[in-house]
Amino acid sequence: MGVVELWDDRLVIQAFFIFYGKAASAELSVKIADDIQKQWNKPEGVVMYKSRLLPVLFKISGIYQPFLTDIEVIANLDPRKNFFRIEEFSKYHISYVDGIGCNSGYFKLDNLLDGSTTAAHEFGHTLGLHHPKVLDIRGKGVPGIMYPRGTITDPLFQYDPKAKPLDQGGTLNPFKRVVTQRDIDMLNISKLHFENNKAIVGAFSSVFHEQDIEE
Repeated sequence: MGVVELWDDRLVIQAFFIFYGKAASAELSVKIADDIQKQWNKPEGVVMYKSRLLPVLFKISGIYQPFLTDIEVIANLDPRKNFFRIEEFSKYHISYVDGIGCNSGYFKLDNLLDGSTTAAHEFGHTLGLHHPKVLDIRGKGVPGIMYPRGTITDPLFQYDPKAKPLDQGGTLNPFKRVVTQRDIDMLNISKLHFENNKAIVGAFSSVFHEQDIEE
Protein backbone atom coordinates (compact mmCIF):
# COMPACT_ATOMS: atom_id res chain seq x y z
CA MET A 1 0.00 0.00 0.00
CA GLY A 2 1.19 3.51 -0.64
CA VAL A 3 0.41 7.02 -1.79
CA VAL A 4 1.08 8.40 -5.27
CA GLU A 5 1.49 12.14 -5.57
CA LEU A 6 2.46 14.66 -8.24
CA TRP A 7 5.78 16.34 -7.40
CA ASP A 8 7.16 18.84 -9.92
CA ASP A 9 6.23 17.03 -13.13
CA ARG A 10 6.86 13.53 -11.83
CA LEU A 11 4.77 11.04 -9.91
CA VAL A 12 6.16 9.79 -6.61
CA ILE A 13 4.91 6.61 -4.95
CA GLN A 14 5.67 6.63 -1.23
CA ALA A 15 5.53 3.62 1.07
CA PHE A 16 6.78 3.18 4.63
CA PHE A 17 7.54 -0.32 5.96
CA ILE A 18 7.39 -1.08 9.68
CA PHE A 19 9.05 -4.38 10.58
CA TYR A 20 8.71 -6.40 13.76
CA GLY A 21 9.39 -9.97 14.89
CA LYS A 22 12.34 -11.91 16.32
CA ALA A 23 14.25 -12.00 13.02
CA ALA A 24 13.79 -8.30 12.28
CA SER A 25 16.45 -5.69 13.00
CA ALA A 26 17.13 -2.03 12.29
CA GLU A 27 19.82 -2.89 9.74
CA LEU A 28 17.65 -5.43 7.93
CA SER A 29 14.69 -3.02 7.85
CA VAL A 30 16.73 -0.37 6.06
CA LYS A 31 18.17 -2.95 3.65
CA ILE A 32 14.76 -4.36 2.67
CA ALA A 33 13.33 -0.90 2.02
CA ASP A 34 16.42 0.03 0.00
CA ASP A 35 16.15 -3.17 -2.06
CA ILE A 36 12.49 -2.50 -2.86
CA GLN A 37 13.21 1.08 -3.83
CA LYS A 38 16.17 0.20 -6.08
CA GLN A 39 14.32 -2.62 -7.84
CA TRP A 40 11.16 -0.61 -8.55
CA ASN A 41 13.17 2.40 -9.73
CA LYS A 42 15.53 0.39 -11.93
CA PRO A 43 13.35 0.46 -15.09
CA GLU A 44 13.01 4.27 -14.81
CA GLY A 45 9.30 3.87 -15.37
CA VAL A 46 6.81 6.31 -16.77
CA VAL A 47 3.08 6.77 -16.11
CA MET A 48 0.33 8.56 -18.04
CA TYR A 49 -1.25 11.25 -15.88
CA LYS A 50 -3.76 13.78 -17.22
CA SER A 51 -2.66 13.15 -20.82
CA ARG A 52 1.02 13.61 -19.92
CA LEU A 53 3.66 10.91 -19.79
CA LEU A 54 5.51 11.48 -16.51
CA PRO A 55 8.45 9.73 -14.85
CA VAL A 56 7.55 7.74 -11.73
CA LEU A 57 9.78 7.53 -8.66
CA PHE A 58 9.39 5.08 -5.79
CA LYS A 59 10.40 6.39 -2.37
CA ILE A 60 10.49 3.49 0.10
CA SER A 61 11.65 3.64 3.71
CA GLY A 62 11.70 1.11 6.52
CA ILE A 63 12.18 1.00 10.29
CA TYR A 64 12.38 -1.67 12.96
CA GLN A 65 9.72 -1.39 15.66
CA PRO A 66 10.27 -4.32 18.06
CA PHE A 67 7.48 -3.37 20.46
CA LEU A 68 4.78 -2.82 17.86
CA THR A 69 1.30 -3.66 19.17
CA ASP A 70 -1.78 -5.00 17.42
CA ILE A 71 -3.64 -1.80 18.35
CA GLU A 72 -1.09 0.33 16.49
CA VAL A 73 -1.61 -1.76 13.36
CA ILE A 74 -5.40 -1.88 13.57
CA ALA A 75 -5.76 1.83 14.36
CA ASN A 76 -3.37 3.03 11.65
CA LEU A 77 -4.93 5.45 9.15
CA ASP A 78 -1.77 6.34 7.22
CA PRO A 79 -1.94 4.66 3.76
CA ARG A 80 1.84 4.87 3.42
CA LYS A 81 2.41 2.42 6.29
CA ASN A 82 2.89 -1.32 5.70
CA PHE A 83 3.39 -3.74 8.61
CA PHE A 84 5.41 -6.93 8.16
CA ARG A 85 6.55 -9.50 10.68
CA ILE A 86 9.93 -11.14 9.95
CA GLU A 87 10.70 -14.61 11.33
CA GLU A 88 12.95 -17.53 10.45
CA PHE A 89 9.90 -19.83 10.22
CA SER A 90 6.69 -19.34 8.25
CA LYS A 91 3.73 -21.73 8.46
CA TYR A 92 3.44 -21.54 4.68
CA HIS A 93 7.24 -21.94 4.26
CA ILE A 94 7.29 -18.76 2.17
CA SER A 95 6.71 -15.03 2.62
CA TYR A 96 3.16 -13.79 2.10
CA VAL A 97 0.83 -10.80 2.19
CA ASP A 98 -2.69 -10.56 3.58
CA GLY A 99 -4.35 -9.96 0.24
CA ILE A 100 -3.94 -8.25 -3.09
CA GLY A 101 -3.80 -4.54 -2.35
CA CYS A 102 -3.06 -4.61 1.39
CA ASN A 103 -0.74 -3.16 4.03
CA SER A 104 0.36 -6.17 6.08
CA GLY A 105 2.05 -9.52 5.78
CA TYR A 106 4.73 -11.94 6.97
CA PHE A 107 8.30 -12.33 5.70
CA LYS A 108 10.37 -15.51 6.00
CA LEU A 109 13.92 -14.41 6.77
CA ASP A 110 15.79 -16.55 4.26
CA ASN A 111 13.59 -15.17 1.45
CA LEU A 112 15.05 -11.71 2.07
CA LEU A 113 18.80 -12.32 2.01
CA ASP A 114 21.56 -12.10 -0.61
CA GLY A 115 19.83 -9.80 -3.10
CA SER A 116 16.48 -11.58 -3.17
CA THR A 117 13.53 -10.06 -5.05
CA THR A 118 10.93 -11.40 -2.59
CA ALA A 119 10.30 -8.09 -0.82
CA ALA A 120 9.90 -6.25 -4.14
CA HIS A 121 7.51 -8.99 -5.33
CA GLU A 122 5.37 -8.78 -2.17
CA PHE A 123 5.38 -4.98 -2.43
CA GLY A 124 3.80 -5.43 -5.85
CA HIS A 125 1.01 -7.42 -4.21
CA THR A 126 0.43 -4.64 -1.65
CA LEU A 127 -0.05 -2.25 -4.57
CA GLY A 128 -2.69 -4.51 -6.10
CA LEU A 129 -0.73 -6.70 -8.51
CA HIS A 130 -1.60 -10.39 -9.01
CA HIS A 131 0.58 -13.20 -10.30
CA PRO A 132 0.32 -13.37 -14.09
CA LYS A 133 -2.12 -16.00 -15.36
CA VAL A 134 0.26 -17.58 -17.89
CA LEU A 135 3.19 -19.17 -16.06
CA ASP A 136 5.05 -20.68 -19.00
CA ILE A 137 7.07 -17.76 -20.36
CA ARG A 138 9.71 -19.55 -22.39
CA GLY A 139 10.84 -17.30 -25.21
CA LYS A 140 9.60 -14.16 -23.40
CA GLY A 141 12.92 -13.04 -21.92
CA VAL A 142 13.58 -11.78 -18.41
CA PRO A 143 10.69 -12.57 -16.01
CA GLY A 144 8.83 -9.60 -14.53
CA ILE A 145 8.76 -9.12 -10.77
CA MET A 146 5.28 -10.61 -10.28
CA TYR A 147 6.04 -14.07 -11.68
CA PRO A 148 5.94 -16.56 -8.78
CA ARG A 149 8.19 -19.45 -7.90
CA GLY A 150 7.34 -22.41 -10.12
CA THR A 151 7.10 -20.35 -13.31
CA ILE A 152 8.57 -22.05 -16.38
CA THR A 153 11.21 -19.83 -17.97
CA ASP A 154 14.08 -19.92 -20.42
CA PRO A 155 17.02 -21.93 -18.99
CA LEU A 156 19.00 -18.76 -18.18
CA PHE A 157 16.41 -17.78 -15.57
CA GLN A 158 16.06 -21.19 -13.87
CA TYR A 159 17.69 -22.30 -10.63
CA ASP A 160 19.69 -24.74 -12.75
CA PRO A 161 20.14 -23.68 -16.41
CA LYS A 162 20.81 -27.31 -17.35
CA ALA A 163 17.62 -28.73 -15.80
CA LYS A 164 14.59 -29.72 -17.83
CA PRO A 165 11.46 -27.56 -17.27
CA LEU A 166 9.68 -28.52 -14.01
CA ASP A 167 12.42 -30.97 -13.02
CA GLN A 168 14.41 -30.11 -9.89
CA GLY A 169 15.98 -26.72 -10.61
CA GLY A 170 13.91 -26.30 -13.76
CA THR A 171 11.72 -23.38 -12.71
CA LEU A 172 12.13 -19.65 -12.13
CA ASN A 173 14.96 -18.61 -9.85
CA PRO A 174 13.33 -15.62 -8.09
CA PHE A 175 16.70 -13.86 -7.97
CA LYS A 176 16.45 -13.52 -11.77
CA ARG A 177 13.15 -11.61 -12.00
CA VAL A 178 13.10 -7.82 -12.38
CA VAL A 179 10.63 -4.94 -12.25
CA THR A 180 9.64 -3.93 -15.78
CA GLN A 181 7.68 -1.07 -17.32
CA ARG A 182 4.83 -3.54 -17.79
CA ASP A 183 4.71 -4.12 -14.00
CA ILE A 184 4.39 -0.37 -13.52
CA ASP A 185 1.73 -0.18 -16.25
CA MET A 186 -0.28 -2.84 -14.41
CA LEU A 187 -0.62 -0.52 -11.40
CA ASN A 188 -3.14 1.47 -13.49
CA ILE A 189 -2.09 4.72 -11.84
CA SER A 190 -4.10 6.81 -14.33
CA LYS A 191 -7.32 5.10 -13.18
CA LEU A 192 -6.89 5.92 -9.49
CA HIS A 193 -9.06 8.51 -7.76
CA PHE A 194 -6.89 11.61 -7.34
CA GLU A 195 -7.69 14.51 -5.03
CA ASN A 196 -5.32 17.48 -5.06
CA ASN A 197 -2.92 15.44 -7.22
CA LYS A 198 -2.74 12.64 -4.64
CA ALA A 199 -4.17 9.10 -4.61
CA ILE A 200 -3.99 5.91 -2.56
CA VAL A 201 -2.62 2.71 -4.07
CA GLY A 202 -3.91 -0.46 -2.37
CA ALA A 203 -6.06 -0.73 0.76
CA PHE A 204 -5.91 -1.36 4.50
CA SER A 205 -5.73 -4.99 5.66
CA SER A 206 -4.19 -4.04 9.02
CA VAL A 207 -3.37 -7.54 10.29
CA PHE A 208 -0.99 -7.91 13.23
CA HIS A 209 0.74 -11.27 12.92
CA GLU A 210 1.72 -13.40 15.87
CA GLN A 211 4.82 -15.53 15.40
CA ASP A 212 4.20 -18.77 13.49
CA ILE A 213 5.20 -21.75 15.62
CA GLU A 214 6.67 -24.97 14.25
CA GLU A 215 4.54 -27.94 15.29
